[in-house]
Amino acid sequence: MKSAMRTGGALREDVTPGSAMVGKTLFMNHRAPANGRYKPTCYEHAANCYTHAFLIVPAIVGSALLHRLSDDCWEKITAWIYGMGLCALFIVSTVFHIVAWKKSHLRTVEHCFHMCDRMVIYFFIAASYAPWLNLRELGPLASHMRWFIWLMAAGGTIYVFLYHEKYKVIELFFYLTMGFSPALVVTSMNNTDGLQELACGGLIYCLGVVFFKSDGIIPFAHAIWHLFVATAAAVHYYAIWKYLYRSPTDFMRHL
Repeated sequence: MKSAMRTGGALREDVTPGSAMVGKTLFMNHRAPANGRYKPTCYEHAANCYTHAFLIVPAIVGSALLHRLSDDCWEKITAWIYGMGLCALFIVSTVFHIVAWKKSHLRTVEHCFHMCDRMVIYFFIAASYAPWLNLRELGPLASHMRWFIWLMAAGGTIYVFLYHEKYKVIELFFYLTMGFSPALVVTSMNNTDGLQELACGGLIYCLGVVFFKSDGIIPFAHAIWHLFVATAAAVHYYAIWKYLYRSPTDFMRHL
């Protein structure tokens, strides 16, 4: 016999002992063990998929718009790099969550896509800084960050390949370090237009990390993290569009 009850803010199914459903929740499962992966509920799987799937088309359109607004080859290349990173983030994330939801029995496939999901974050961070590092004037030392950030992304990829899910705190530290290191260079630029938006987006990412690490504590924590990522990415896109490419009014005149 089943009944519903609330435990820790999540709606749980209370079933008779011995049932395979004992301990399972509708909106949140128990927290994962150390160095283990959290197992989302069906509802959480769906939310994880949809929260990034709905952003794929806007990311593609936004990337095409920046390419359309480019005045020279360097701006076009930069728009392409940024757009590829933005689109790859949402596409890879969506594919992984679909596989984890519908094809979880294919352990090797799921594991590979999970690694790709983690790896693409490093390249997304590098791509997000590319417009600022490529299109703004930098000093002799600061200009090295243009290539060093990609070296950091490659290093993060190797780390995921070798130690995926083994040292989660270290992995989170790498993400945050890579996110903040280029910011030190960007804030030292003579032209400070757009830095407030850049800082605002960074703050949103940092706040979202709370939910990123709250699976099994907060229902739909990972989907909420996705929403923070989407919001921060939108703020950064707006800054890139407004301060590094053309304004919307200029674009309308350009059509």
